[in-house]
Amino acid sequence: MLKQIQGDLKKHFDEKIVDELLAAYQDAKHNFFLGGLRLSAVEGGRFCEAAFRLLEQATTGRFTGLNQTLDTEKLIARLANLQKASYSDSARIHIPRALRVVYDVRNNRDAAHLADGIDPNLQDATLVISVLDWVLAEFVRMYHGVPAGEAQKIVDSLVARRVPAVQDFDGFLKVLRPQLIASDYILLVLYERGKAGALYKEIESWVRPPMRANLRRTLNRLVDDFAHVHLAGDRYILTKLGAAEVEKRNLHRVHSVTS
Repeated sequence: MLKQIQGDLKKHFDEKIVDELLAAYQDAKHNFFLGGLRLSAVEGGRFCEAAFRLLEQATTGRFTGLNQTLDTEKLIARLANLQKASYSDSARIHIPRALRVVYDVRNNRDAAHLADGIDPNLQDATLVISVLDWVLAEFVRMYHGVPAGEAQKIVDSLVARRVPAVQDFDGFLKVLRPQLIASDYILLVLYERGKAGALYKEIESWVRPPMRANLRRTLNRLVDDFAHVHLAGDRYILTKLGAAEVEKRNLHRVHSVTS
């Protein structure tokens, strides 16, 4: 997916800036999934530096060099004053303001200096990652080089929930908490798949071999007894109740406590 985004963006922007944007994005997501909450904010700032330069190039045809200091305050003001008829609200207002939030989190929030005794690292990192997803999706939406339907799939994939405890190997979902029981295993992979759900054969291939003998019974219980899963045709889809169960018990986090 990122290769598709990279190719599309490079049709419109400087290749080095696009590479920097996507490298920072990948690093931020990777660190967040592994629990590096402060690092996510740092990489978020690096992502913003590249994103601001994309906006510069989009609106002026040139950009501040990567080795030069970027005056973001001046740029945000200039973008806001662009003619509405010539540039989208996203380029003029929404993206710059979203990037400013990430900058502020990176530069001004430090748990060591807070007096309330509550560590904001997780909430801050979650905000940063969500903003990065949204901004990248906006660039895809505005500058996609594929049919609108394909671009929509890319955007949907970017803003979908991601599960640290599940790793996608070219379509094979591997649960990184092998101690979980079969029903929790299923909840996790369906949480990762979101509204796309999964076929029985897919779930069967993802679960551990000992879980396969009673897989149909386990799925039926999740559908009929707990309403954690819904069977729509031949696809199993997580319900709101099932998603709440995953989140309540922190099943989706690699570093969560044992269930």
